[in-house]
Amino acid sequence: MEVKHLLLAIAVFSSANAEETPPYRIVELISASSPSDSRSKEWKPGDGIPMEVSGMEWIGDTLAVAIRKGEVWMIDNPLSEDRDKIGYRLFASGLHEPLGLTLDGKDLLVSQRAEITRLQDNDGDGIADAYLTECDGWNVSGNYHAYAYGPERDGKGNLWVSLNLGMGPLANNSIGWRGWGGVIGEEGQFTPKSFGMRSPSGLGANREGDMFFSDQQGTWIPTTPIYHLRPGVFYGNQESLETLKSPDSPFQMSAIPKPNQPYPKALQSCPEFVPPAVWLPYNKMGRSATDIQVIDQNGKFGPFDGQLLVGEFTNSSVNRVFLEKIDGEYQGACFPFLKDFPAAVIRLSFAPDGSLFVGMTNRGWSSLGNRSYGLHRVIPSKVPPFAIQEMRAKPDGFELRFTEPIDPDSITRAGALEMTSYTYQYSNKYGGNEIQTKPHELSGVEVSDNGLLVRFQVRELRPLYVHELRTKGIQSARGRALDHPDAFYTLNRIPK
Repeated sequence: MEVKHLLLAIAVFSSANAEETPPYRIVELISASSPSDSRSKEWKPGDGIPMEVSGMEWIGDTLAVAIRKGEVWMIDNPLSEDRDKIGYRLFASGLHEPLGLTLDGKDLLVSQRAEITRLQDNDGDGIADAYLTECDGWNVSGNYHAYAYGPERDGKGNLWVSLNLGMGPLANNSIGWRGWGGVIGEEGQFTPKSFGMRSPSGLGANREGDMFFSDQQGTWIPTTPIYHLRPGVFYGNQESLETLKSPDSPFQMSAIPKPNQPYPKALQSCPEFVPPAVWLPYNKMGRSATDIQVIDQNGKFGPFDGQLLVGEFTNSSVNRVFLEKIDGEYQGACFPFLKDFPAAVIRLSFAPDGSLFVGMTNRGWSSLGNRSYGLHRVIPSKVPPFAIQEMRAKPDGFELRFTEPIDPDSITRAGALEMTSYTYQYSNKYGGNEIQTKPHELSGVEVSDNGLLVRFQVRELRPLYVHELRTKGIQSARGRALDHPDAFYTLNRIPK
């Protein structure tokens, strides 16, 4: 099956510097028109293909796209802005809610509810002719929330899979590794490694090859976290504690953290219980994180190589995460990045030319977008954003790196920088508010000679608390306003 003559629409995201060329422009490849737009009779891109993107993978210059309703499509020439040169080919069908897609040799590995499936095209006709079980071994039920994600490959070649908890009175999370993350074993078995997850819908490795996953606010999860995924740790959700009784459990808990206490205290009560590398505060940074994609484009996607992009479902946006290691553990800051997508952002993938493909589907949940699905391409312009590029912890405060030199007077004046810190309640309740909020006194603001670095002291830094930085009126040396004035640093450890 082939569909051609796709319409392309060009859009741009608003910038704080509206008179300049925006740092990124958006090419719309596929878009479901708004249900309320009944006046339009024009044929829309993607008519006939419910492109609810749930997985993306590049095979040379071809983009393989899994869609939630059970198909894999090949998009030929997706980088072309000539509608006559873009085509779609159906590669596989009949899948059960695929939510991940990874190339393995010449084959594609795709997640389904019950297994990871290897798709093969043995006769070379462009259509999968073999659907082989690559990995299974977890509890499968009709519970709508019991998803499987992945596989994603880390720097050592391990293929990671994460398993959603079921939801509601009919959910059975006590067996079959629900809420666990693990790898595909040599014999194709699911090998559990760590647990305490709720809805780990995004997996992605950084440039060092370490794997990370996103979770979503809900029971036991006060707000969106980004975790370092590794063996032998507990991420906080207690709904799958019964699985520790399995003879195949890879580790046991020294203690079960008691609920209804501040997160720092709960973390200190159990060695296996680990904090997020980064908290994404509720609504300030989103509500339901999805995919994780490392920026590793040799500067072709702006000055953020080595950082992570995180998809956001409810707010239909993409956020940015900077990480650093303190005492061997990850922590860092998150920043808003791109917004106003027409549907919930589910999957992210960088193209060979360094542009970013953003796959979307609302799936029946609500998002700020008014469409059902979409596939967009984000293309950097020659004008980089003016942003806080990095935020690093120091023994007595923080250091900011900007993407271009700043005006020193705009940041050293009174009120240019403000900071508060807070934590969350560890509880089985659905989500949670910021608690123990405290304003901090800032002092000693210093700007480097090149105008790119700013150091400042913070009185009474608090480990295991989020430190929220608000900036006002900061400008670059050439008069540009910051694209995004706020940053949120999760200070798990204070550097020595």
